[in-house]
Amino acid sequence: MTEVTQSGAGWLSREEMDAARERLPILYVDAVPVRVDDHGVVTAVGLLLRIGQNGQVKRALVSGRVLYHERVRSALLRHLEKDLGPLALPRVPSAPQPFTIAEYFPTPGVTPFHDPRQHAVSLAYVVPVGGDCAPQQDALELTWFAPDDVRDPAVLAELANGQSTLLLQALAHLGV
Repeated sequence: MTEVTQSGAGWLSREEMDAARERLPILYVDAVPVRVDDHGVVTAVGLLLRIGQNGQVKRALVSGRVLYHERVRSALLRHLEKDLGPLALPRVPSAPQPFTIAEYFPTPGVTPFHDPRQHAVSLAYVVPVGGDCAPQQDALELTWFAPDDVRDPAVLAELANGQSTLLLQALAHLGV
């Protein structure tokens, strides 16, 4: 029997996913969770703490695949809930627009973004979060940083695969 990565329609077996990753760019979403005040000013930026593929503990953005026949907005909501918990209350607009598109390549140095498993194209969003966040699944914790503190080189160095570049692009997009 083939091992399936998740149950339900739209999921590929591990073997099918590996075969697809060898031949096709895979669509992902990246999300930078933020807290905003009553005037829409960003007061905090949330970064996850995860154990990476090599066993190292790293900071990360909310990120994941868009499934076959899944709307991008639904994928964003699914990954935000998966990583931040069901009470995070993300405010994703009905027609979300990415602030940038990141291309992750298996070969380091092609772009600032690297994913050793695959060529992935990721639509990147800033998502205000209003509720209580409790990391779920493989996320160990969520830390909220002041916008100035998240730019600290030590914090940026904790992000893997070029996500520090994506975070800085999000902050620039926000005018922070």
